Amino acid sequence: MELGLVGLGKMGGNMRERIRRAGHTVIGYDRNADLADVHSLEELVDKLPTPRVVWVMVPAGDPTQATVDRLAELLEPGDVVVDGGNSRWTDDEKHAEQLAAKGIGFVDCGVSGGVWGLENGYALMYGGAVDDIAKVRPFFDALKPEGDFGAVHAGKVGAGHFAKMVHNGIEYAMMQAYAEGWELLEKADSVTDVREVFRSWQEGTVIRSWLLDLAVNALDEDEHLERLKGYAQDSGEGRWTVEAAIDHAVPLPAITASLFARFSSRQEDSPQMKMIAALRNQFGGHAVETK
Repeated sequence: MELGLVGLGKMGGNMRERIRRAGHTVIGYDRNADLADVHSLEELVDKLPTPRVVWVMVPAGDPTQATVDRLAELLEPGDVVVDGGNSRWTDDEKHAEQLAAKGIGFVDCGVSGGVWGLENGYALMYGGAVDDIAKVRPFFDALKPEGDFGAVHAGKVGAGHFAKMVHNGIEYAMMQAYAEGWELLEKADSVTDVREVFRSWQEGTVIRSWLLDLAVNALDEDEHLERLKGYAQDSGEGRWTVEAAIDHAVPLPAITASLFARFSSRQEDSPQMKMIAALRNQFGGHAVETK
């Protein structure tokens, strides 16, 4: 089968290769001509047989909207657009309605796997109508990991990205827990080899995971992480998870705290801590540090 793939960055480029290894034809378009197989969306659409499947892997928000707008003009009834980027689920609903007006199907797909997906496969969470998903199924099968698991039809349009959002929220909390444990071990005088403590957890413990394996890899490269700055960006999905929790009145204390911890990482001199230090000095005479 043939697939049009828009966006050939770290994820899209590897996905193109994995699908090709499964025996399918992939026609890729990217604004970087060095990565692209064709030079425009028009050329990509022209080269695909009908019914066409075009998979979009561009940044969420305006870039995805602009791509959907253009595909709505170029594609025909019976074709399907897949948004595999990190779009917000509420955008999926708008895109599905926009394309349905032209008779074009829409499937949203949360994709997890990062730079390891080419070899290990990608976990896929997708939402949409059964008929539309059937047209995309061969590419889902090519991308997913070997075995019975790793892909799920999560529900109607928006369900795929909602599931991926929650996945990323859980990821935030798990990473924060490992980070806090690592810092405490580093501070303890009695623990002389923190890296090997982490390595010992990789087998036989209830906290073993791929994230733990990656933490050990990072410590092997830089035992005390001395080459890194304590700054962590957030992709946006952590914020959306917390917002969705508020909308549904679901308590998410661990995920919310992990998101706020990333915000704290961006403050070299915390204004909040200035107030806390001032208050402790006022009521208890506790010492303060001045610049």
